[in-house]
Amino acid sequence: MTAHRAEPGFAYRTEQFQQIVEDSLALARQLGASDAGAEASEGVGLSVSVRMGELENVERNRDKSLGVSVYLGQRRGNASTSDFSPAAIRQTVQAAYDIARFTAEDPAAGPPDADDLATPEEAARDLDLFHPWAIDAAAAAEIARRCEAAALGVDKRITNSEGAGVSAQQAHFWAGNTRGFRGGYASSRHYISVSPIAGRGKAMQRDAWYSSMRDAADLAAPEAVGRYAAERALSRLKSRRVATAEVPVLFESTVAAGLLGAFVQATSGGALYRKASFLVDCLGQPVLAPHVDIREDPHQPKGKGSAPFDDEGVRTRPRTVVDGGVVQGYFLSSYSARKLGMKTTGHAGGSQNLVHDEPADAARRRPAGHAAQAGPRPLRHRTHGAGRQLRHRRLFARRRRFLGRGRAHRSPGARGHHRRPPARDVQGHHGHRCRCLLPGQQEHRFGAGAPHEAGRRLSAAAGSPCLRRPRGAVEQRAVERHLPGAGDLRQSG
Repeated sequence: MTAHRAEPGFAYRTEQFQQIVEDSLALARQLGASDAGAEASEGVGLSVSVRMGELENVERNRDKSLGVSVYLGQRRGNASTSDFSPAAIRQTVQAAYDIARFTAEDPAAGPPDADDLATPEEAARDLDLFHPWAIDAAAAAEIARRCEAAALGVDKRITNSEGAGVSAQQAHFWAGNTRGFRGGYASSRHYISVSPIAGRGKAMQRDAWYSSMRDAADLAAPEAVGRYAAERALSRLKSRRVATAEVPVLFESTVAAGLLGAFVQATSGGALYRKASFLVDCLGQPVLAPHVDIREDPHQPKGKGSAPFDDEGVRTRPRTVVDGGVVQGYFLSSYSARKLGMKTTGHAGGSQNLVHDEPADAARRRPAGHAAQAGPRPLRHRTHGAGRQLRHRRLFARRRRFLGRGRAHRSPGARGHHRRPPARDVQGHHGHRCRCLLPGQQEHRFGAGAPHEAGRRLSAAAGSPCLRRPRGAVEQRAVERHLPGAGDLRQSG
């Protein structure tokens, strides 16, 4: 993340972005803005998909943007452009200024306080996030074919495929504001995915799997991804109803992290100040089971949620989010913190690498009859419908029985185009925002060859293919099983 390095694959150098940002801030000052912020960014990528061995799509993306925020006291205006010409920059700053002039005052509006902003040394922290993948369409298609072929070859009951894909994405940005913050870096995100179909006719079942990493060298082998996706599809065949009963329920790793995501949503500033969460005023209160500890590590090298500062330039810090089931901190931006009368926690943009470490005394902390200590129990692979409405405690409790026993006590566009991931860019089932693998609670259905095991650690972040800071991602980083010659397949979110 050296500030003056011309990164490979980009059309613009960091020095050019720095000049664009300085020009934008100078123009805002000339117009009479009390404060201003600007961010210039560029994203580049290649995505290739195949189906049944045939090439289906080759997509290349290259986009750039400049986003400007102008403040007139406590009135704010935002504007953006994809044109970096001097005339377009002037028009964009003028547009943001004009919007601010006609916007109602908001007592909580304004850039972060100077004391909260990352210093130049903090902003330049190297987290090893940029690993460009020099791959062309032909090579990407071959990897996708290998992945799909491995899935189709697992069992004769794998009869079809929705295809396999390979994507290589990278981006960089530079941001600054009139309160002294300057910072930016390059980042990357690559993935391999496949979605096989098992069975025939009305008995067909589909599942999917993928591997997503900052560094392509860390991706699982295509064959490992394909085989495991096929095993997941096969495991869905001949499902049967179970009798109605009141029993502990185990959530599969790909479902369980959605509960962690729901917790983050419920303790985020936007939901709290709008009173749209059932966890309002939960700070210092027990809301999870006593054996649950969650910490946050935004400085993890190569982490999908790692960042030296948040979207506003506020420094990020490691911290404890939940200790013994008790909430120790919220997820606040500067705006939401002011609305709540609190200090920002450096979470403009979402959470950063949430980690659950199984404590040494977890067995003692668990309630008697806890699912991890009991015998066979239903394993839930997927949830439908309810559970995301954070106004209702009942819906959330229904989905997080694994945390205790019985009852349990964003935008695309100029400033975010390179941070919001497609849903399938999160390892696990497509269509979910985050995943996890909880220790001691994963029911293994595929034997010793399964490319993942229940581990001692999970980490969650918020997600993008990303470029800058993925949100809602979860990464299983501990006890993983290596297939012979298959590489490392991690449970990621």
